[in-house]
Amino acid sequence: MIDAGEAKVFMSARDTVIRAYMAGAILALAAVFAVTVTVQTGQALVGALLFPVGFCLLYLLGFDLLTGVFTLAPLALIDRRPGVKPRGVLRNWGLVFVGNFAGALTVAVIMSVIFTYAFTMDPNDIGQKIGHIGEDRTLGYAAHGAAGMLTLFLRGVLCNWMVSTGVVAAMISTNVSGKVIAMWMPILVFFYMGFEHSVVNMFLFPSGLMLGGHFTFGDYLLWNEIPTVLGNLVGGITFVGLTLYATHARTAPSRLTPRPADTTAAEAGQIAA
Repeated sequence: MIDAGEAKVFMSARDTVIRAYMAGAILALAAVFAVTVTVQTGQALVGALLFPVGFCLLYLLGFDLLTGVFTLAPLALIDRRPGVKPRGVLRNWGLVFVGNFAGALTVAVIMSVIFTYAFTMDPNDIGQKIGHIGEDRTLGYAAHGAAGMLTLFLRGVLCNWMVSTGVVAAMISTNVSGKVIAMWMPILVFFYMGFEHSVVNMFLFPSGLMLGGHFTFGDYLLWNEIPTVLGNLVGGITFVGLTLYATHARTAPSRLTPRPADTTAAEAGQIAA
Protein backbone atom coordinates (compact mmCIF):
# COMPACT_ATOMS: atom_id res chain seq x y z
CA MET A 1 0.00 0.00 0.00
CA ILE A 2 2.80 2.40 0.91
CA ASP A 3 4.73 1.58 -2.26
CA ALA A 4 1.59 2.13 -4.34
CA GLY A 5 0.96 5.47 -2.67
CA GLU A 6 4.53 6.57 -3.30
CA ALA A 7 4.28 5.63 -6.97
CA LYS A 8 1.09 7.65 -7.36
CA VAL A 9 2.63 10.76 -5.77
CA PHE A 10 5.57 10.69 -8.19
CA MET A 11 3.56 9.77 -11.30
CA SER A 12 3.70 12.33 -14.11
CA ALA A 13 0.76 14.68 -14.55
CA ARG A 14 0.10 13.22 -18.00
CA ASP A 15 -0.16 9.63 -16.80
CA THR A 16 -2.14 10.59 -13.70
CA VAL A 17 -4.80 12.46 -15.69
CA ILE A 18 -5.08 9.79 -18.40
CA ARG A 19 -5.48 7.00 -15.86
CA ALA A 20 -7.98 9.04 -13.84
CA TYR A 21 -9.95 9.94 -16.97
CA MET A 22 -10.31 6.30 -17.96
CA ALA A 23 -11.24 5.29 -14.42
CA GLY A 24 -14.01 7.89 -14.27
CA ALA A 25 -15.35 6.85 -17.68
CA ILE A 26 -15.37 3.11 -16.94
CA LEU A 27 -16.99 3.58 -13.53
CA ALA A 28 -19.64 5.79 -15.13
CA LEU A 29 -20.42 3.09 -17.68
CA ALA A 30 -20.73 0.58 -14.85
CA ALA A 31 -23.19 2.91 -13.11
CA VAL A 32 -25.29 3.14 -16.29
CA PHE A 33 -25.17 -0.63 -16.55
CA ALA A 34 -26.32 -1.09 -12.95
CA VAL A 35 -29.18 1.42 -13.31
CA THR A 36 -30.24 -0.22 -16.58
CA VAL A 37 -30.35 -3.66 -15.00
CA THR A 38 -32.24 -2.33 -11.98
CA VAL A 39 -34.88 -0.61 -14.15
CA GLN A 40 -35.33 -3.60 -16.45
CA THR A 41 -35.52 -6.23 -13.70
CA GLY A 42 -37.07 -4.14 -10.93
CA GLN A 43 -34.47 -5.66 -8.58
CA ALA A 44 -31.88 -3.31 -7.08
CA LEU A 45 -29.87 -6.27 -5.80
CA VAL A 46 -29.27 -7.51 -9.35
CA GLY A 47 -27.87 -4.13 -10.35
CA ALA A 48 -25.65 -4.05 -7.27
CA LEU A 49 -24.38 -7.56 -7.96
CA LEU A 50 -23.26 -6.53 -11.45
CA PHE A 51 -21.95 -3.00 -10.78
CA PRO A 52 -18.51 -4.16 -9.50
CA VAL A 53 -17.57 -5.27 -13.03
CA GLY A 54 -16.56 -1.67 -13.78
CA PHE A 55 -14.47 -1.29 -10.66
CA CYS A 56 -12.67 -4.56 -11.33
CA LEU A 57 -11.90 -3.59 -14.93
CA LEU A 58 -10.47 -0.18 -14.09
CA TYR A 59 -8.36 -1.56 -11.25
CA LEU A 60 -6.93 -4.40 -13.34
CA LEU A 61 -6.03 -1.88 -16.06
CA GLY A 62 -4.10 0.24 -13.55
CA PHE A 63 -6.43 3.27 -13.59
CA ASP A 64 -6.98 5.53 -10.58
CA LEU A 65 -10.07 6.66 -8.69
CA LEU A 66 -10.11 9.58 -6.27
CA THR A 67 -11.35 7.26 -3.54
CA GLY A 68 -8.32 5.00 -3.94
CA VAL A 69 -5.68 7.73 -3.91
CA PHE A 70 -7.35 9.27 -0.85
CA THR A 71 -6.27 6.12 0.99
CA LEU A 72 -2.94 5.21 -0.59
CA ALA A 73 -1.13 8.47 -1.36
CA PRO A 74 -1.06 9.79 2.26
CA LEU A 75 0.61 6.59 3.47
CA ALA A 76 3.80 7.46 1.61
CA LEU A 77 3.82 10.81 3.42
CA ILE A 78 3.08 9.26 6.81
CA ASP A 79 5.84 6.69 6.24
CA ARG A 80 8.26 9.53 5.41
CA ARG A 81 9.22 8.24 2.01
CA PRO A 82 12.03 10.39 0.56
CA GLY A 83 10.76 13.27 -1.54
CA VAL A 84 7.10 12.80 -0.62
CA LYS A 85 5.66 16.13 0.52
CA PRO A 86 2.11 17.27 1.37
CA ARG A 87 1.93 19.28 -1.85
CA GLY A 88 2.76 16.12 -3.80
CA VAL A 89 -0.18 14.30 -2.22
CA LEU A 90 -2.50 17.26 -2.87
CA ARG A 91 -1.24 17.46 -6.47
CA ASN A 92 -2.11 13.81 -6.99
CA TRP A 93 -5.58 14.25 -5.50
CA GLY A 94 -6.26 17.32 -7.64
CA LEU A 95 -5.16 15.71 -10.89
CA VAL A 96 -7.15 12.55 -10.20
CA PHE A 97 -10.25 14.60 -9.36
CA VAL A 98 -9.99 16.48 -12.66
CA GLY A 99 -9.40 13.29 -14.64
CA ASN A 100 -12.23 11.38 -12.95
CA PHE A 101 -14.66 14.24 -13.49
CA ALA A 102 -13.72 14.63 -17.16
CA GLY A 103 -14.13 10.90 -17.79
CA ALA A 104 -17.45 10.68 -15.97
CA LEU A 105 -18.74 13.81 -17.72
CA THR A 106 -17.81 12.39 -21.12
CA VAL A 107 -19.93 9.30 -20.47
CA ALA A 108 -22.72 11.47 -19.04
CA VAL A 109 -22.93 13.45 -22.29
CA ILE A 110 -22.78 10.35 -24.49
CA MET A 111 -25.43 8.47 -22.53
CA SER A 112 -27.71 11.51 -22.36
CA VAL A 113 -27.58 11.71 -26.16
CA ILE A 114 -28.41 8.00 -26.40
CA PHE A 115 -31.27 8.17 -23.89
CA THR A 116 -32.91 11.10 -25.74
CA TYR A 117 -31.96 10.45 -29.37
CA ALA A 118 -29.71 13.52 -29.30
CA PHE A 119 -32.18 15.50 -27.16
CA THR A 120 -34.96 15.23 -29.74
CA MET A 121 -37.32 13.38 -27.39
CA ASP A 122 -37.96 12.85 -23.69
CA PRO A 123 -35.55 10.53 -21.82
CA ASN A 124 -36.40 6.84 -21.82
CA ASP A 125 -37.14 4.97 -18.60
CA ILE A 126 -33.47 4.63 -17.70
CA GLY A 127 -32.80 8.31 -18.34
CA GLN A 128 -35.77 9.30 -16.19
CA LYS A 129 -34.51 7.08 -13.38
CA ILE A 130 -31.11 8.78 -13.46
CA GLY A 131 -32.80 12.18 -13.33
CA HIS A 132 -34.81 11.17 -10.26
CA ILE A 133 -31.66 9.84 -8.55
CA GLY A 134 -30.16 13.31 -8.91
CA GLU A 135 -33.18 14.92 -7.30
CA ASP A 136 -33.48 12.47 -4.42
CA ARG A 137 -29.79 12.66 -3.54
CA THR A 138 -29.54 16.45 -3.53
CA LEU A 139 -32.88 18.02 -2.65
CA GLY A 140 -33.70 14.97 -0.53
CA TYR A 141 -30.75 15.72 1.73
CA ALA A 142 -31.37 19.47 1.64
CA ALA A 143 -34.91 18.98 2.94
CA HIS A 144 -33.44 17.71 6.22
CA GLY A 145 -30.95 20.55 6.67
CA ALA A 146 -28.01 19.80 8.96
CA ALA A 147 -29.27 16.28 9.61
CA GLY A 148 -29.31 15.64 5.86
CA MET A 149 -25.77 16.98 5.52
CA LEU A 150 -24.54 14.71 8.31
CA THR A 151 -26.28 11.72 6.73
CA LEU A 152 -24.70 12.53 3.35
CA PHE A 153 -21.23 12.88 4.89
CA LEU A 154 -21.50 9.59 6.78
CA ARG A 155 -22.67 7.77 3.66
CA GLY A 156 -19.52 9.10 2.00
CA VAL A 157 -17.41 7.81 4.90
CA LEU A 158 -18.92 4.33 4.73
CA CYS A 159 -18.62 4.27 0.95
CA ASN A 160 -14.87 4.70 0.88
CA TRP A 161 -14.41 2.37 3.80
CA MET A 162 -15.79 -0.32 1.51
CA VAL A 163 -14.26 0.90 -1.77
CA SER A 164 -10.76 1.27 -0.34
CA THR A 165 -11.12 -2.11 1.31
CA GLY A 166 -11.69 -3.44 -2.20
CA VAL A 167 -8.56 -1.67 -3.47
CA VAL A 168 -6.43 -3.14 -0.70
CA ALA A 169 -8.08 -6.56 -0.79
CA ALA A 170 -7.01 -6.95 -4.41
CA MET A 171 -3.40 -6.77 -3.24
CA ILE A 172 -3.72 -10.09 -1.41
CA SER A 173 -3.78 -12.01 -4.68
CA THR A 174 -1.43 -12.24 -7.66
CA ASN A 175 -3.96 -13.65 -10.13
CA VAL A 176 -6.92 -12.03 -11.86
CA SER A 177 -9.63 -14.26 -10.40
CA GLY A 178 -8.40 -13.74 -6.85
CA LYS A 179 -8.25 -9.97 -7.29
CA VAL A 180 -11.76 -9.86 -8.78
CA ILE A 181 -13.29 -11.90 -5.96
CA ALA A 182 -11.58 -9.75 -3.32
CA MET A 183 -12.77 -6.52 -4.95
CA TRP A 184 -16.30 -7.67 -5.75
CA MET A 185 -17.46 -8.18 -2.16
CA PRO A 186 -16.96 -4.70 -0.63
CA ILE A 187 -18.00 -2.92 -3.85
CA LEU A 188 -21.28 -4.85 -3.81
CA VAL A 189 -21.88 -3.73 -0.21
CA PHE A 190 -21.30 -0.04 -0.95
CA PHE A 191 -23.50 0.06 -4.04
CA TYR A 192 -26.46 -1.86 -2.68
CA MET A 193 -26.46 0.10 0.58
CA GLY A 194 -26.71 3.40 -1.31
CA PHE A 195 -23.50 4.90 0.04
CA GLU A 196 -22.16 8.01 -1.69
CA HIS A 197 -19.21 7.63 -4.08
CA SER A 198 -17.78 10.89 -5.36
CA VAL A 199 -16.78 9.54 -8.78
CA VAL A 200 -20.06 7.70 -9.44
CA ASN A 201 -21.80 10.95 -8.56
CA MET A 202 -19.65 12.82 -11.09
CA PHE A 203 -21.66 10.87 -13.67
CA LEU A 204 -25.09 10.60 -12.05
CA PHE A 205 -25.67 14.27 -11.32
CA PRO A 206 -24.42 15.98 -14.50
CA SER A 207 -26.34 13.40 -16.54
CA GLY A 208 -29.37 13.93 -14.28
CA LEU A 209 -29.27 17.64 -15.10
CA MET A 210 -29.08 16.91 -18.83
CA LEU A 211 -31.96 14.45 -18.54
CA GLY A 212 -34.38 16.87 -16.91
CA GLY A 213 -33.70 16.44 -13.20
CA HIS A 214 -35.23 19.26 -11.16
CA PHE A 215 -32.15 20.42 -9.26
CA THR A 216 -29.30 22.80 -10.00
CA PHE A 217 -25.55 22.38 -10.41
CA GLY A 218 -25.17 24.32 -7.16
CA ASP A 219 -27.46 21.80 -5.42
CA TYR A 220 -25.22 19.02 -6.74
CA LEU A 221 -22.03 20.63 -5.41
CA LEU A 222 -23.37 21.71 -2.02
CA TRP A 223 -25.74 18.85 -1.26
CA ASN A 224 -23.73 16.01 -2.69
CA GLU A 225 -20.30 16.28 -4.30
CA ILE A 226 -18.42 18.37 -1.74
CA PRO A 227 -19.68 16.55 1.39
CA THR A 228 -19.23 13.22 -0.41
CA VAL A 229 -15.61 14.00 -1.30
CA LEU A 230 -14.90 14.92 2.32
CA GLY A 231 -16.64 11.79 3.58
CA ASN A 232 -14.74 9.61 1.11
CA LEU A 233 -11.47 11.17 2.29
CA VAL A 234 -12.22 10.56 5.96
CA GLY A 235 -13.52 7.03 5.39
CA GLY A 236 -10.62 5.89 3.25
CA ILE A 237 -7.74 7.25 5.27
CA THR A 238 -9.27 6.58 8.70
CA PHE A 239 -10.88 3.16 8.42
CA VAL A 240 -8.51 1.65 5.85
CA GLY A 241 -5.25 3.54 5.40
CA LEU A 242 -4.37 4.45 8.97
CA THR A 243 -5.76 1.31 10.58
CA LEU A 244 -3.83 -1.05 8.32
CA TYR A 245 -0.73 1.13 8.52
CA ALA A 246 -0.87 1.12 12.32
CA THR A 247 -1.13 -2.65 12.64
CA HIS A 248 0.77 -3.90 9.58
CA ALA A 249 3.47 -1.30 8.96
CA ARG A 250 4.23 0.32 12.31
CA THR A 251 4.23 -2.86 14.36
CA ALA A 252 5.19 -5.49 11.78
CA PRO A 253 8.69 -7.01 11.83
CA SER A 254 11.10 -5.21 9.51
CA ARG A 255 11.63 -6.91 6.18
CA LEU A 256 15.34 -6.13 6.55
CA THR A 257 15.67 -7.90 9.91
CA PRO A 258 16.51 -11.63 9.69
CA ARG A 259 13.91 -13.91 11.21
CA PRO A 260 14.97 -16.06 14.18
CA ALA A 261 15.24 -19.14 11.97
CA ASP A 262 17.48 -17.28 9.53
CA THR A 263 19.71 -16.09 12.37
CA THR A 264 20.03 -19.61 13.74
CA ALA A 265 20.99 -20.97 10.34
CA ALA A 266 23.63 -18.27 9.91
CA GLU A 267 25.13 -18.99 13.33
CA ALA A 268 25.18 -22.72 12.56
CA GLY A 269 27.08 -22.03 9.37
CA GLN A 270 29.67 -19.98 11.24
CA ILE A 271 30.18 -22.76 13.78
CA ALA A 272 30.62 -25.33 11.01
CA ALA A 273 33.17 -23.11 9.30
